[in-house]
Amino acid sequence: MLKNFLNEAKYTVVFTGAGMSTESGLPDFRSSNQGLWRKKDPSKIASTNALNENVNEFIDFYRERVLGVKEYNAHKGHYILADWEKRGIIQSIITQNVDGFHQQAGSKRVAELHGTLQKLHCQKCGKVYDSVEYINQEYYCSCGGVLRPSIVLFGETLPEEAFQFALTETEKADLFIVLGSSLTVTPANQFPLIAKENGAKLVIVNQERTEMDRYADLVINERKIGSILKELDG
Repeated sequence: MLKNFLNEAKYTVVFTGAGMSTESGLPDFRSSNQGLWRKKDPSKIASTNALNENVNEFIDFYRERVLGVKEYNAHKGHYILADWEKRGIIQSIITQNVDGFHQQAGSKRVAELHGTLQKLHCQKCGKVYDSVEYINQEYYCSCGGVLRPSIVLFGETLPEEAFQFALTETEKADLFIVLGSSLTVTPANQFPLIAKENGAKLVIVNQERTEMDRYADLVINERKIGSILKELDG
């Protein structure tokens, strides 16, 4: 059925969550059984308050995350999506992930709703750096400001440009495919509903069921995203 949806669609938007990245081997930092979130309260350490008031702990935490992302790479599914974009099978990707794997695989039209761990920027002057600075234990800008990951922290709003791009793409879609998201994080989880309200077919592919399944035209659970994409690409 999904193959037919793809063949019939004129404007397909893909929405990816943590399940897309975990197939690269990257841990889902939000899940309760993973080390980083279990060791730290993310709302306290991954926040603007921590950046301003406890900068050393903030840097240590995010250096560990940057190192984790650098250990892994985009998987076959990411490359299939990038190829589909080139071939016009899909038009864009909206992602909750901060690993940068979609761009690594070659996708161009990507809205990173929660930013990226592949870049840093100065909290003071805004100058952009590669996240390799953290790996090399360089934490300060030439102006003296603290370098921070270019991601959305607790207490911050989504980046305006990414949000507006995602909204425009969602409203254009006649097929909206969710890959590996529990759809529990707001406001990102509103995009599938917006697509549905605008007449799009909604497909949700996730290991477990989601609260949004009742709105979907097709739900696929307990299957690897990569294997589904390979089948569709065959």
